[in-house]
Amino acid sequence: MRQKSYDNSPSLYLIPTPIGNLDDITVRALKVLSEVDFILCEDTRESSKLLNHFDIKKKLVSCHEYNEEKVKDYVVSELKSGKNIGLITDQGSPIVSDPGFVVVRKVIDEGFNVISLPGATAFVPALTSSGISPSPFLFYGFLQNKEAKLKKELISLQKLPYTLIFYEAPHRISKTLEAMLEIFGNRKISIHREISKLHEEICRGTIQELIPIVSELKGEFVLVVDGNYDNVDYSSISIIEHINLYLDDGISEKEAIKIVAKERGVPKSVVYKEYHDNKH
Repeated sequence: MRQKSYDNSPSLYLIPTPIGNLDDITVRALKVLSEVDFILCEDTRESSKLLNHFDIKKKLVSCHEYNEEKVKDYVVSELKSGKNIGLITDQGSPIVSDPGFVVVRKVIDEGFNVISLPGATAFVPALTSSGISPSPFLFYGFLQNKEAKLKKELISLQKLPYTLIFYEAPHRISKTLEAMLEIFGNRKISIHREISKLHEEICRGTIQELIPIVSELKGEFVLVVDGNYDNVDYSSISIIEHINLYLDDGISEKEAIKIVAKERGVPKSVVYKEYHDNKH
């Protein structure tokens, strides 16, 4: 399906809202909130406070994880009648660890436009202020609550050579860090709380260093965790392919062989022989 976002057809707009500081809302978000026919929201009480602050009068329709299946059909019927609809969550960008995906998927399946506005989200400022490599990164969101499932998820992420980003609640933060120390080892981590709010705080260090202090921290957290760059599994590519990755980046053959030997944990002589016996 090919979407032309601004063809004046009825559309669902995904509108980011402030994550702590009301000044973070964009001019465009305010404009779209004022123009749509009604607004889907996670909590009508929270959203009413936001709209009242900016003197926006709109009908609010509750859309949360327990009623999305019902709401999606109502949304489609309203789009078919020519309405434009906004979707917001309590804070941040819709769909990211928040309700709305069921509705979005249904709207797309029915052939209507879904237009997502850029704006406030918690994990981007956490990543960029963490001091941990910003690229590549994997945003994971919330981990499972049950300890066994939590550890299973962490094991699945253990070997990834990417910076990992998680959301976490205050009553679970200690348990999560202890599980990360057990499974990931003592990696670098940056813990961000109350992003964009008056009491914003960033704690940087290793997992082991920060475990003793997290129990005294309050608020919602974003965790930015260093990736695993020491034990990457290169078995899916051949030694020749591995060396060529570095040659393509302009690295000399001698240096590429040295790097590949180190990364694969084999003698340089083995890599050298494999490369020269099989290169074309």
